[in-house]
Amino acid sequence: MTPEEKARIKIDQWFADAGWKVVNREDYEPTCTAVAIREGLLKGNLEADYFLFINGKAVGVLEAKREETDAFASKVCDQATLYARSVPNIYQAYQKPLPFIFTSNGKELYFCDFREKDAYFKQIMTIPAPHELVKNLGIEDAFAGLPTLKRKGLRDCQYEAVTALEKSFRSGQNRALMVLATGVGKTYTACLAAYRMLSYTPMRKVLFLVDRNNLGKQAEGEFGTFRLTENGDAFNTIFTVNRLRSSSIPFDSNVIISTIQRLFSFLKGEDIEDNEDDDENELAEEVTLPPNPNLPHDYFDMIIIDECHRSIYGNWRKVLEYFDTARLVGLTATPIPETMAFFNNNRIVNYTLEKSIVDGVNVDCRVYRIKTQVTETGGAILEGETVKEETKYTGEVKTVSSKETKTYTNKELNRSIINPAQIKLILSTYRDVVYTELFNDPQRKDNEHFDCLPKTLIFALNEAHATNIVQIAKEVFGRTDDRFVQKITYSAGDSNELIRQFRNDKDFRIAVTCTLVATGTDVKPLEVVMFMRDVESLPLYIQMKGRGVRTIGDEQLRNVTPNAFSKDCFYLVDAVGVTEHAQTVAPIDDGPTTKMITLKELLERISHGYIPDEYLKRLAATLARIYNKADDSQRNEFVRLAHDDMKELSTRIYDALEKGILPPFVRIDESNNERKGLVAPLANHADARRYLLILAAGFVNTLMPGEDTLISKGFSFEEAKSTIEAFEEFCKEYSDEMEALRIIYNNEGIPITYAMLKDLENKLKMANNHFTSKQLWNSYAIVNPTAVRRSTTKEESDALTNIIQLVRFAFRQIERLDSVVTTSKQYFNLWLGQTQREITDKQREVISRIVDYIASNGACTVRDIREDDATHAAQMIRAFGNMQKADETLHSLYTFVVLRKAA
Repeated sequence: MTPEEKARIKIDQWFADAGWKVVNREDYEPTCTAVAIREGLLKGNLEADYFLFINGKAVGVLEAKREETDAFASKVCDQATLYARSVPNIYQAYQKPLPFIFTSNGKELYFCDFREKDAYFKQIMTIPAPHELVKNLGIEDAFAGLPTLKRKGLRDCQYEAVTALEKSFRSGQNRALMVLATGVGKTYTACLAAYRMLSYTPMRKVLFLVDRNNLGKQAEGEFGTFRLTENGDAFNTIFTVNRLRSSSIPFDSNVIISTIQRLFSFLKGEDIEDNEDDDENELAEEVTLPPNPNLPHDYFDMIIIDECHRSIYGNWRKVLEYFDTARLVGLTATPIPETMAFFNNNRIVNYTLEKSIVDGVNVDCRVYRIKTQVTETGGAILEGETVKEETKYTGEVKTVSSKETKTYTNKELNRSIINPAQIKLILSTYRDVVYTELFNDPQRKDNEHFDCLPKTLIFALNEAHATNIVQIAKEVFGRTDDRFVQKITYSAGDSNELIRQFRNDKDFRIAVTCTLVATGTDVKPLEVVMFMRDVESLPLYIQMKGRGVRTIGDEQLRNVTPNAFSKDCFYLVDAVGVTEHAQTVAPIDDGPTTKMITLKELLERISHGYIPDEYLKRLAATLARIYNKADDSQRNEFVRLAHDDMKELSTRIYDALEKGILPPFVRIDESNNERKGLVAPLANHADARRYLLILAAGFVNTLMPGEDTLISKGFSFEEAKSTIEAFEEFCKEYSDEMEALRIIYNNEGIPITYAMLKDLENKLKMANNHFTSKQLWNSYAIVNPTAVRRSTTKEESDALTNIIQLVRFAFRQIERLDSVVTTSKQYFNLWLGQTQREITDKQREVISRIVDYIASNGACTVRDIREDDATHAAQMIRAFGNMQKADETLHSLYTFVVLRKAA
């Protein structure tokens, strides 16, 4: 390396440390914020060692010399000054001559501000950061001073997202959408974006909008642990972070974390309590902002909207649009068309779950299906059968005898009908297969009390269903304590604390939730996600399934599940068929939102004579629906109370509306006698109205105890078959192009090394995220169980040579699929015992130490061994006389142990 090159390396690092991107002339991109171009072209074929650009405009030059040269010498300074005057007309510049001139020899650094009247060079200690030069120049562009983002400490998708966001802002966009898969660190990305905007731009107030309060607390914690800052200090020690929890915001707050409901309350000047009450963002009608909101419209510079696939910008949209000067950034894993439209279709990054699995950021799932008779087809309550009946409207519970046989569909299950036998059968089946079919490796041995049951999250249909699951799970798993299985729902207490306990505590093994843990919640040790409720919404399904995808270190996993050794996948236990139908994305509805009054309000208004056509239509439809659901005794009770028949009343209302025989309803103080007479059976009988509300709310009948039978259980045969067919097609298609595939396909004697196997492993993952060795192995075991030996140790399941076995099995070169590691010792002994083989004790000693490596990682040579263990390599050469004979022996051993062929 020449002295000039040594100096350039140091200067390159100085620029990088200061936030400049150093590139060669041909690699320059105008979208980069701050760039130092090596050998930048000037007038007269001159070249500046470093030509500096901010936002595409030239601002300075640096003349670099070798260490021995005095960078302060007049000749050097004059040369740099000449370069500052020699900017070509083809380049934009903030001013000419260039204002900033530097000289350096890699040890010393000198600077001249050429705008000063008596400009002179003075020594400085570091290259100025871009934002310092921007401030010095008085540039008003808010994003001109952003330093180049460094990749260190970031996942590729996070680097791409923040870089793209800044490019988007510089191009004039004020809304941007980041689509990032669950588990890749969306909040961390948001912390980085906020830090850079607050540090290097005029932005001073950032709103981080969360979907639920418990996610706000989680986000507050992440801002506290974020340390990818200039000096490594935590974010919240540099900038003030506050969660909106009262009716005032500290004046020095830089980041405010809130739900949109809480923010709306704040704008209205209402008292705010730090509780979970505003978690649900359902709203019947569009919000109306107060005349004088509690914050000015330009209070926030940037609003980051987490989980923005939710309709927080539907009826709540005016809250966001009030802050009309703020730039909006959306974060989601599951965008819907409405999301895209709201962010002007400016999706700046699209990092999918499939890509995250290929990259090893997340893990894939395996689907285990449980089918029961009741779950699939429903059942019946027989006449005379005893049931526990709950009246939803009043909460009254009583034990009754069914007056007639009623069938119920699987859609009614756990809504109006609870069959404890169905819940018990699903949970018992899971209990029986968890250590025999799911986690069947030796380390995951069952124990009497299932103390190390893999962390399991169960999605229930509703609060009552969740309660039943918890009670029955205790029975199924033989637990009497209140820790093993618990609800995490809105009624269960402090959800943040429960989630923390589920994440960290060894004794909390099963969590049951409805939707509270469906989005945003991070439980890395989670290994089983069980669906005991169906889901029609695609975004919600992806979010729910995404709870299991997060990776975790082996030691971290063992801290909460002691008998585990690694998490390379999670299991999706499907007990309702959620994986067997397509989910849908709700269409965009841009029409006006009108408030839908409740049936109780409707009946009350009718009783006071407020009876417009739309109320009559709804009443007639409600009566018809309830009549069809009711049994004879309920219909007769309505007749007794209303002195009229439900069906006949509905028909009369419909007929009057269709025939147009009613005078129009104008206002309440008119007589409207025809309309009043039509609804008199309800208007005049409060008991009848109350009974109608009871029937509308419905009843929950719990069978005592009910019956159910298991139809089937197991991994998806169709999914496994599809994976295998795709893999075998891939192997055939690329058998000439990929080196390892070609060698195996043609039965060539060329050894397949660790590097070749890693290359094939990566290409398989890139082709299909299901093409991992473990997934393929399991798929073959499902489709052809008699020909596949399942791994029993971590060494067997992790062996890289399993790829060789899978490809050979796909090419029908072997009849049985088993790991080379399983038989390595046996084949080594056979190799030693070959009649013609003469091997000394010393040779046997040194070669025996490499057998396990070859069995797990493929062929190797003495040179490969030398890279890790020079002493062992030297012993190999001495034992076999020379390197060639040692390599021949290693090749013979590989061929015999891995390929099971005579050398």
